[in-house]
Order: sequence, then C-alpha cells, then structure tokens
Amino acid sequence: MAADLLVCIATELEGALLRARLTASSGVRVVRMGVGPVNAAHAVTVEILRERPRAIIVCGVGGAYPGSGLAVGDVACASAECYGDLGAASPAGFLDMQALGFPVVEGPPPLYNDLPMSVFPLPRRVRFVTVSTCTGTDAAAVALEARTKGAVENMEGAAVAHVAHLHAIPAGEVRGISNRVTTREVGQWKLQEAARAAQEAVLAWIAQP
Repeated sequence: MAADLLVCIATELEGALLRARLTASSGVRVVRMGVGPVNAAHAVTVEILRERPRAIIVCGVGGAYPGSGLAVGDVACASAECYGDLGAASPAGFLDMQALGFPVVEGPPPLYNDLPMSVFPLPRRVRFVTVSTCTGTDAAAVALEARTKGAVENMEGAAVAHVAHLHAIPAGEVRGISNRVTTREVGQWKLQEAARAAQEAVLAWIAQP
C-alpha cells in the first residue's frame, strides 16, 4: 500500500516512538534516512519513486540559535529551510547560491539557499538552517544566525525540502530542541527528551481529523 505521508528521521532515536505508535494501516511510512544531506536526499528520492507520498514530514532534533527565543525542550516547525553553508567564501564574506547565480531548483520561481515549506504541523513556525558542519562556538553561532536569520540548526532538512520541491510534493519539518547552538558541550544536550517531544507533536498532528 502506498504511503499518504512519509515521515523522515535521521536516526532511530528520532523515530522509535513513531514506529511504536503508528500501525501498518495508518497510511504513514517512517523512513530512516541517515545523518547528513546526501543520505537524506538519497533516502527521500528512493521513497518518492517507490511510494509517491502525498506529503513529507521530517521529524527530529535540532539546536536553537542564541537569539531564537527557543529553549531546550521546545518544539517548532519550519516556515522555511535554508542551506546555511552552500555557497562560496570570499574576501567580502559568504556568497550564497543566488550571489553565485546557481539556483538549486530551476523553478519557476528559481530557488537558491532558501526553500519554502508548505506543511505546518505546529503553530510555532521558525526558519530552519541545514549545515554540513555543526556549529560549535559562540562566535560561529552568532554569525550564522545573523546571516541566515535562522532559529534552528540541523543537518538534513534542506536536502529533504530540496528533493520535495524537485518532485512537487508538499513538505514540512518538526524538531525538538535538544541544545542551544553555542560552544559544543554534548554532555548538556537533551537528545532523548527532544526526540520524544518532536515525535509526540507529529503524532498529535497525524491524529487530527
């Protein structure tokens, strides 16, 4: 049976509750992508070709930038995704894909680093930022937040949104906040709690009429 909804997780921690609660007849397929944008893009493309879902949701954890107003344990959904480090460095600063003249989705309209979302499971919507190198210092966090105007950092969302746009499938993203994006202190992170909060939010949304 084809899935109506594809829920994408990077790790089993981020999907264990979904697998336990959703039945085979729910019309929802949970797929583990793996970590990072290449794994995410590959897994989602395979599932789109196999299942042709009506919508896609990313469910996982993320870090909140200092000025986001989000606290550890909060849950938010993406108003848009942004490739935070896709572009080029220059003496004048970072050049994004629009500055370089290369859209990632031809359009129309052409899309560059910013990828709009169209599925919003939660009322709290903020900009998400996807990076290949997680931010691990205060200075880098402040700079990336200022440049992208983002609130939540992750490693897969923009890749999923990118593929969804290429295939004209509505997509959304929900993440629980496991940590503040600052000097890297893994011992302070609340991964399990954030993963559970995100999954509970997605399950509540799926259960709505």
